Amino acid sequence: MDRFTVYILPSIVVFIVLWGTFKGVKVFDCFIEGARDGMKTVVGLLPSLLALVLAVSMMRDSGALNSLVMALSPVAKALGIPREVMPLTVISPISGSGSLTVFENILKTYGVDSIAGRVASVIMGSTETTFYAITVYFGSVGIKRTRYTVPCALAADLTSYICSAWAVKMFFNVNI
Repeated sequence: MDRFTVYILPSIVVFIVLWGTFKGVKVFDCFIEGARDGMKTVVGLLPSLLALVLAVSMMRDSGALNSLVMALSPVAKALGIPREVMPLTVISPISGSGSLTVFENILKTYGVDSIAGRVASVIMGSTETTFYAITVYFGSVGIKRTRYTVPCALAADLTSYICSAWAVKMFFNVNI
């Protein structure tokens, strides 16, 4: 089976090239045109993505992340969200790689079968990197005003955090 999977992608590429040639399409010219359009998209998105990465790094390195987590801890406790997963709830809307790092740290520190590990796992599976997605999708089509997108997406994230803690509490019969 391993040998078969190695040939899937090359087979698809060969099939596309042969089919395009059979249909009379200038395959290489189409490829170059698509690559050119892709580079325009990358150049258009680069400033937004760079600003997002810089903001996450500054937030983490300045201690603002820890301050924000401490400030939000009483609210999280009232909502039933474990204090240990608060860094994940703050970072996950902003950065996918940052939230993956925080998630890994939660699993290493508290264990995969801990309440924090379970809630963090459900959060990782049920949330999106909101600001990254908005930056990429809206930036790629040139939309500058997001209107209700950010508040609605953050409300969905908050709902996911609360429901994640609730689901772990309900299905594993634990108190948070």
